[in-house]
Amino acid sequence: MTVRTNPPGAMVSVDNQVIGASPAATPFVYYGTREFRIEADGYRTETIRRRFNPPWYQWPGIDFVAETLWPGEIRDERIIDVTLVPKTLPASEEIIARADGLRQQSNSGIVTAPRQ
Repeated sequence: MTVRTNPPGAMVSVDNQVIGASPAATPFVYYGTREFRIEADGYRTETIRRRFNPPWYQWPGIDFVAETLWPGEIRDERIIDVTLVPKTLPASEEIIARADGLRQQSNSGIVTAPRQ
């Protein structure tokens, strides 16, 4: 599988394993759901979950013919294209308002979950 980003050069991880800077490629043996994490300075970190279903020549019964009797090699190449979005910093007024709100909640004993 190959992960390409716009702009290129972002660090790519597949299932929490770093595979390198984009465009980055890695082989895969098993089909299923994969988690991609793309990080680049100045851009929002993207986390993408993508499901890879096996192609027709990997179905039981047909896979025997495709792997042993087929004269050539069959390759399953998957390409994932990701366009990175620049990071945006919140306005100072928004940060101050949020801090004041958290301070008021703290003084009144209200506990809130962290934002994600």
